[in-house]
Amino acid sequence: MSRVEAKDIDWENLGFNYMDLPYRFTAHWKNGEWQDAGIVEDSTLHISEASPVLHYGQAVFEGMKAYRTPDDSVQLFRPDQNAKRMQSSCERLLMPVFPEEQFVDAVKQVVKANIDFVPPYGSGATLYLRPLMIGTGEMIGVHAADEYIFTIFAMPVGSYFKGGLSPVNFITSDYDRAAHRGTGQSKVGGNYAASLLPGDRARKQGFADCVYLDPIEHRKIEEVGAANFFGITKDGIFRTPKSPSILPSITKYSLLWLAENRLGLKAEEADVYIDRLDDYSEAGACGTAAVISPIGGLQHNGKLHIFYSETKVGPITGELFNTLTGIQFGTVEAPEGWVERIL
Repeated sequence: MSRVEAKDIDWENLGFNYMDLPYRFTAHWKNGEWQDAGIVEDSTLHISEASPVLHYGQAVFEGMKAYRTPDDSVQLFRPDQNAKRMQSSCERLLMPVFPEEQFVDAVKQVVKANIDFVPPYGSGATLYLRPLMIGTGEMIGVHAADEYIFTIFAMPVGSYFKGGLSPVNFITSDYDRAAHRGTGQSKVGGNYAASLLPGDRARKQGFADCVYLDPIEHRKIEEVGAANFFGITKDGIFRTPKSPSILPSITKYSLLWLAENRLGLKAEEADVYIDRLDDYSEAGACGTAAVISPIGGLQHNGKLHIFYSETKVGPITGELFNTLTGIQFGTVEAPEGWVERIL
C-alpha cells in the first residue's frame, strides 16, 4: 500500500480502514529491557518465522482515538486507562509491561508526528491509534517469547458503522466468545480470531454481528461482537453485564459513570438474562471504535425482540452518545482526568 498524504483525504467520507501514515512508535524488548524506543517511518515489522506470535498467538493490543476540538487543539480520551488495560493483558500472556507513563508519552509522540492526519473538528472523524505488542525472537517451543516488539500506529477513521448513529439488529450465537477462566477479560488477538466465524455467520443472515451468551449456561448476555452490551430498563436503570470473561471496556465504564452522574440514572453491572429482554426499553453496543451502536432488535431462538425502534435511536441512548462524544471532542465539560490535551 502506498503512503497516504493528508491533502488527498476526504475527511467527510472516511471509513474504518487502514492507512499507511508517515510515522509510528516502536520499541524492542531484548535482554530484559526496552530499547530502541522512538518514532520511525518503516511500517513493516520484521520478525523471525519462529516468532511465538505466529504460532502461539502471543499478542495484545489496544484501540484509542485522538480528537480535534473546536479551538483546533487535539486531545486524548482517558489514555491512562488504555495503558492500564494493556498492562493487564500483557501480564495474562506473560509479556513484559510497557510502563504507563511511557505508554501515554509514546501515544502523544505518534499523534504529534502525524498531526496533519487528525481530522478537522466537525467532520465526525478521528485519529484512531492502535498500540500493539507481539512476541518475537526465535523460539519454537511452547514458551513465552524472549523478545517483543511494541508499536503504535495511527490512521484517520470515520464511523465504524456506515450511517452513523442508527439502530442495527443482532442475533445470538451458539458459539462461546471466551471461557470464564480464559482470556476474555484481556485484549488479546486470539479472542478476536475466535469471533470471526460466528460474526461472519451473523452477517450472512443479515445482522450487524452476533451477541455472545455466557459460556456456562447460555442464559446471560456477555458481549456484542467485539463490543460491550448495555441496556436501559423500563424503570430507568443503565445496566451492563457482569462476567469474568468480559473485556473491561473503557467506553462502558465511562458510560456507567455518565449515566449515574450526568443523566441521574441508577447504573450497575449485573446479569442480563436473554429471556428477560422485555425488561429493557433501549439497548446498545459500546466500544472505542463504534462509540455507541444502538441495538434495534435482537434475535434469539428465531424470535426478533425489538427494543426502542429499528429505525430511531432511543432518547437515553442518544443523550449518552451526545454527552460522551461531546466530552471527547471538547464541547462538553469532562470529568477530572478524562481528557489529556496534546496540542
